[in-house]
Amino acid sequence: MDILGLGRSLQRSKTATQEHESPASQDRKTEPQKPPQRMNLRERFEWVLRMALLVFILASASFLSAITAIRFAIHGREVVMPNLVGKKAADAEKLLASKGLGMKVADRVYSELPLNQVVRQSPAPGVHMKVTQQAHVVLSLGARQVNIPGLEGRSLRAARIELLGTGLQIGEISNIYLPDYPADSVVQQDPRPGAWGSIPRVNLLVSGGAREPAFVMPHLVGLNHAEAQRQLAAAGIRVAKVTVVLAPEWPHDTVTDQTPPQGSRVAAGSGVELQVAE
Repeated sequence: MDILGLGRSLQRSKTATQEHESPASQDRKTEPQKPPQRMNLRERFEWVLRMALLVFILASASFLSAITAIRFAIHGREVVMPNLVGKKAADAEKLLASKGLGMKVADRVYSELPLNQVVRQSPAPGVHMKVTQQAHVVLSLGARQVNIPGLEGRSLRAARIELLGTGLQIGEISNIYLPDYPADSVVQQDPRPGAWGSIPRVNLLVSGGAREPAFVMPHLVGLNHAEAQRQLAAAGIRVAKVTVVLAPEWPHDTVTDQTPPQGSRVAAGSGVELQVAE
Protein backbone atom coordinates (compact mmCIF):
# COMPACT_ATOMS: atom_id res chain seq x y z
CA MET A 1 0.00 0.00 0.00
CA ASP A 2 2.79 2.41 0.79
CA ILE A 3 4.41 1.90 -2.63
CA LEU A 4 1.12 2.56 -4.43
CA GLY A 5 0.58 5.70 -2.39
CA LEU A 6 4.09 6.98 -3.19
CA GLY A 7 3.49 6.48 -6.92
CA ARG A 8 0.23 8.44 -6.84
CA SER A 9 1.95 11.32 -4.98
CA LEU A 10 4.73 11.55 -7.62
CA GLN A 11 2.15 11.52 -10.41
CA ARG A 12 0.21 14.38 -8.78
CA SER A 13 3.46 16.42 -8.33
CA LYS A 14 4.41 16.00 -12.02
CA THR A 15 0.99 17.06 -13.14
CA ALA A 16 1.08 20.15 -10.92
CA THR A 17 4.53 21.13 -12.28
CA GLN A 18 3.34 20.89 -15.87
CA GLU A 19 0.33 23.06 -15.04
CA HIS A 20 2.55 25.80 -13.53
CA GLU A 21 4.98 25.95 -16.53
CA SER A 22 4.76 29.16 -18.53
CA PRO A 23 3.32 29.11 -22.05
CA ALA A 24 6.68 30.37 -23.43
CA SER A 25 8.42 27.35 -21.99
CA GLN A 26 5.82 25.07 -23.45
CA ASP A 27 6.20 26.81 -26.82
CA ARG A 28 10.00 26.35 -26.78
CA LYS A 29 9.58 22.66 -26.07
CA THR A 30 7.05 22.20 -28.81
CA GLU A 31 9.05 24.40 -31.30
CA PRO A 32 10.84 22.20 -33.85
CA GLN A 33 14.72 22.45 -33.97
CA LYS A 34 16.29 24.24 -36.96
CA PRO A 35 18.74 22.30 -39.10
CA PRO A 36 22.46 23.50 -38.92
CA GLN A 37 23.36 26.21 -41.41
CA ARG A 38 25.77 25.25 -44.20
CA MET A 39 29.01 27.31 -44.73
CA ASN A 40 29.20 29.51 -47.77
CA LEU A 41 32.16 29.48 -50.20
CA ARG A 42 34.16 32.23 -48.42
CA GLU A 43 33.84 30.54 -45.03
CA ARG A 44 34.95 27.24 -46.54
CA PHE A 45 37.99 28.93 -48.14
CA GLU A 46 38.98 30.58 -44.85
CA TRP A 47 38.57 27.28 -43.02
CA VAL A 48 40.81 25.50 -45.55
CA LEU A 49 43.45 28.22 -45.20
CA ARG A 50 43.42 27.93 -41.42
CA MET A 51 43.78 24.17 -41.61
CA ALA A 52 46.60 24.44 -44.15
CA LEU A 53 48.44 26.99 -42.00
CA LEU A 54 48.06 24.77 -38.95
CA VAL A 55 49.38 21.74 -40.86
CA PHE A 56 52.35 23.80 -42.16
CA ILE A 57 53.25 25.01 -38.68
CA LEU A 58 53.07 21.50 -37.26
CA ALA A 59 55.13 20.07 -40.15
CA SER A 60 57.78 22.82 -39.80
CA ALA A 61 58.08 22.26 -36.08
CA SER A 62 58.45 18.52 -36.63
CA PHE A 63 61.10 19.04 -39.34
CA LEU A 64 63.14 21.46 -37.21
CA SER A 65 62.94 19.12 -34.26
CA ALA A 66 64.18 16.24 -36.39
CA ILE A 67 67.08 18.30 -37.80
CA THR A 68 68.06 19.48 -34.32
CA ALA A 69 67.97 15.94 -33.01
CA ILE A 70 70.11 14.65 -35.90
CA ARG A 71 72.71 17.42 -35.49
CA PHE A 72 72.84 16.90 -31.76
CA ALA A 73 73.30 13.17 -32.28
CA ILE A 74 76.11 13.70 -34.80
CA HIS A 75 78.01 16.38 -32.89
CA GLY A 76 77.43 14.62 -29.65
CA ARG A 77 79.70 11.83 -30.86
CA GLU A 78 82.54 14.20 -31.93
CA VAL A 79 85.47 15.44 -29.87
CA VAL A 80 88.38 17.78 -30.55
CA MET A 81 91.81 16.21 -31.04
CA PRO A 82 94.18 17.44 -28.28
CA ASN A 83 97.83 18.34 -28.74
CA LEU A 84 99.95 15.28 -27.96
CA VAL A 85 103.42 16.42 -29.11
CA GLY A 86 105.91 16.40 -26.25
CA LYS A 87 103.76 14.22 -24.00
CA LYS A 88 104.77 10.80 -22.76
CA ALA A 89 103.11 7.90 -24.55
CA ALA A 90 101.22 6.81 -21.44
CA ASP A 91 99.96 10.33 -20.72
CA ALA A 92 98.91 10.82 -24.33
CA GLU A 93 96.99 7.54 -24.29
CA LYS A 94 95.18 8.49 -21.08
CA LEU A 95 94.28 11.89 -22.49
CA LEU A 96 92.85 10.31 -25.63
CA ALA A 97 90.95 7.68 -23.61
CA SER A 98 89.30 10.42 -21.56
CA LYS A 99 87.84 11.75 -24.82
CA GLY A 100 86.79 8.36 -26.10
CA LEU A 101 89.65 8.09 -28.61
CA GLY A 102 92.31 5.44 -29.14
CA MET A 103 96.03 5.69 -29.91
CA LYS A 104 98.15 3.77 -32.40
CA VAL A 105 101.95 4.01 -32.61
CA ALA A 106 102.76 4.49 -36.29
CA ASP A 107 106.56 4.76 -36.03
CA ARG A 108 109.55 5.44 -33.77
CA VAL A 109 112.33 7.84 -34.75
CA TYR A 110 115.45 9.40 -33.28
CA SER A 111 114.84 12.95 -32.08
CA GLU A 112 115.92 15.49 -29.49
CA LEU A 113 112.87 14.61 -27.36
CA PRO A 114 113.30 12.10 -24.55
CA LEU A 115 112.47 8.44 -25.05
CA ASN A 116 108.80 7.54 -25.65
CA GLN A 117 107.60 11.10 -26.07
CA VAL A 118 105.30 11.98 -28.95
CA VAL A 119 107.22 13.56 -31.85
CA ARG A 120 104.36 13.86 -34.37
CA GLN A 121 100.65 13.13 -34.44
CA SER A 122 97.89 12.65 -36.97
CA PRO A 123 95.32 14.20 -37.14
CA ALA A 124 96.67 17.57 -36.07
CA PRO A 125 95.46 19.23 -32.85
CA GLY A 126 92.06 20.91 -33.12
CA VAL A 127 90.60 18.50 -35.68
CA HIS A 128 87.11 17.15 -34.88
CA MET A 129 87.05 13.36 -34.56
CA LYS A 130 84.33 10.85 -33.90
CA VAL A 131 84.44 8.90 -30.70
CA THR A 132 86.25 5.52 -30.95
CA GLN A 133 88.56 6.77 -33.74
CA GLN A 134 92.33 6.42 -33.33
CA ALA A 135 95.12 8.97 -33.33
CA HIS A 136 98.37 7.90 -35.02
CA VAL A 137 101.53 9.03 -33.23
CA VAL A 138 105.29 8.83 -33.81
CA LEU A 139 107.31 8.22 -30.66
CA SER A 140 110.86 9.28 -29.94
CA LEU A 141 113.73 6.84 -29.60
CA GLY A 142 115.73 9.54 -27.88
CA ALA A 143 118.83 11.27 -29.15
CA ARG A 144 121.02 9.19 -31.41
CA GLN A 145 124.50 8.72 -29.94
CA VAL A 146 127.18 8.77 -32.64
CA ASN A 147 130.96 8.99 -32.66
CA ILE A 148 131.95 12.37 -34.11
CA PRO A 149 134.66 11.86 -36.76
CA GLY A 150 137.79 14.02 -36.95
CA LEU A 151 137.48 16.56 -39.74
CA GLU A 152 140.21 19.07 -38.95
CA GLY A 153 142.74 19.41 -41.73
CA ARG A 154 140.39 17.95 -44.36
CA SER A 155 138.87 19.88 -47.18
CA LEU A 156 135.29 21.07 -46.84
CA ARG A 157 134.15 18.63 -49.52
CA ALA A 158 135.83 15.66 -47.78
CA ALA A 159 134.32 16.71 -44.43
CA ARG A 160 130.85 16.85 -45.97
CA ILE A 161 131.20 13.34 -47.39
CA GLU A 162 132.49 11.99 -44.06
CA LEU A 163 129.57 13.47 -42.12
CA LEU A 164 126.97 12.15 -44.53
CA GLY A 165 128.49 8.69 -44.25
CA THR A 166 127.98 8.69 -40.48
CA GLY A 167 124.44 10.08 -40.62
CA LEU A 168 125.45 13.59 -39.58
CA GLN A 169 125.11 16.94 -41.33
CA ILE A 170 127.21 20.05 -41.66
CA GLY A 171 125.88 22.77 -39.41
CA GLU A 172 127.13 26.36 -39.46
CA ILE A 173 130.20 27.10 -41.57
CA SER A 174 132.40 30.05 -40.57
CA ASN A 175 135.29 31.35 -42.67
CA ILE A 176 138.53 32.94 -41.53
CA TYR A 177 141.64 34.03 -43.41
CA LEU A 178 144.65 32.05 -42.15
CA PRO A 179 147.89 32.04 -44.16
CA ASP A 180 149.09 28.85 -42.45
CA TYR A 181 146.09 26.78 -43.61
CA PRO A 182 145.16 26.02 -47.21
CA ALA A 183 142.02 27.62 -48.51
CA ASP A 184 138.82 25.58 -48.02
CA SER A 185 140.33 23.39 -45.28
CA VAL A 186 138.72 22.68 -41.89
CA VAL A 187 140.49 24.44 -39.03
CA GLN A 188 138.18 23.54 -36.11
CA GLN A 189 134.98 21.62 -35.52
CA ASP A 190 132.26 21.51 -32.88
CA PRO A 191 131.64 18.99 -31.30
CA ARG A 192 135.23 17.89 -30.99
CA PRO A 193 136.35 14.73 -32.81
CA GLY A 194 135.97 11.44 -30.98
CA ALA A 195 133.15 12.67 -28.75
CA TRP A 196 129.88 10.80 -28.48
CA GLY A 197 127.16 13.26 -29.20
CA SER A 198 123.49 13.41 -29.92
CA ILE A 199 123.64 16.61 -31.98
CA PRO A 200 122.99 15.68 -35.64
CA ARG A 201 125.01 18.66 -36.97
CA VAL A 202 128.69 19.53 -36.77
CA ASN A 203 129.77 23.17 -37.04
CA LEU A 204 132.98 23.89 -38.95
CA LEU A 205 135.53 26.70 -39.07
CA VAL A 206 137.02 26.78 -42.58
CA SER A 207 140.17 28.59 -43.68
CA GLY A 208 139.98 31.11 -46.50
CA GLY A 209 143.73 30.89 -47.01
CA ALA A 210 146.04 33.89 -47.02
CA ARG A 211 144.12 37.11 -47.35
CA GLU A 212 145.02 39.13 -50.37
CA PRO A 213 146.53 42.53 -49.59
CA ALA A 214 144.02 45.31 -49.94
CA PHE A 215 143.97 49.08 -49.81
CA VAL A 216 141.51 51.76 -48.87
CA MET A 217 140.28 53.78 -51.80
CA PRO A 218 141.56 57.37 -51.37
CA HIS A 219 139.58 60.52 -52.12
CA LEU A 220 140.45 61.59 -55.65
CA VAL A 221 137.61 63.89 -56.69
CA GLY A 222 138.96 67.43 -57.28
CA LEU A 223 142.55 66.29 -57.84
CA ASN A 224 144.42 66.72 -61.04
CA HIS A 225 144.41 63.59 -63.18
CA ALA A 226 148.19 63.17 -62.89
CA GLU A 227 148.09 63.57 -59.08
CA ALA A 228 145.29 60.99 -58.81
CA GLN A 229 147.34 58.55 -60.90
CA ARG A 230 150.32 59.06 -58.62
CA GLN A 231 148.35 58.36 -55.41
CA LEU A 232 146.78 55.24 -56.87
CA ALA A 233 150.14 53.88 -57.98
CA ALA A 234 151.62 54.50 -54.53
CA ALA A 235 148.72 52.51 -53.01
CA GLY A 236 149.21 49.62 -55.44
CA ILE A 237 145.95 50.35 -57.24
CA ARG A 238 145.83 50.55 -61.00
CA VAL A 239 143.53 52.68 -63.10
CA ALA A 240 141.38 50.44 -65.26
CA LYS A 241 139.42 53.09 -67.15
CA VAL A 242 139.47 56.87 -67.59
CA THR A 243 136.42 58.60 -69.06
CA VAL A 244 136.61 62.19 -70.28
CA VAL A 245 133.37 64.08 -69.65
CA LEU A 246 132.09 67.54 -70.48
CA ALA A 247 132.05 69.46 -67.17
CA PRO A 248 132.47 73.23 -67.61
CA GLU A 249 132.24 73.81 -63.86
CA TRP A 250 135.42 71.78 -63.29
CA PRO A 251 138.95 72.79 -64.27
CA HIS A 252 140.50 70.99 -67.20
CA ASP A 253 141.85 67.47 -66.51
CA THR A 254 140.32 67.35 -63.02
CA VAL A 255 138.84 64.16 -61.53
CA THR A 256 135.05 64.64 -61.23
CA ASP A 257 134.03 61.13 -60.11
CA GLN A 258 135.59 57.84 -59.00
CA THR A 259 134.55 54.18 -58.75
CA PRO A 260 134.63 52.67 -56.13
CA PRO A 261 133.95 55.63 -53.80
CA GLN A 262 136.26 56.92 -51.11
CA GLY A 263 136.86 54.52 -48.18
CA SER A 264 136.05 51.33 -50.10
CA ARG A 265 138.26 48.27 -49.77
CA VAL A 266 140.19 47.63 -52.96
CA ALA A 267 142.20 44.46 -53.43
CA ALA A 268 145.73 44.82 -54.66
CA GLY A 269 145.93 44.65 -58.44
CA SER A 270 142.27 45.45 -58.96
CA GLY A 271 141.34 48.41 -61.16
CA VAL A 272 139.34 51.54 -60.54
CA GLU A 273 137.53 53.94 -62.84
CA LEU A 274 137.92 57.74 -63.03
CA GLN A 275 135.97 60.48 -64.74
CA VAL A 276 138.03 63.49 -65.80
CA ALA A 277 136.82 66.92 -66.96
CA GLU A 278 137.52 67.73 -70.60
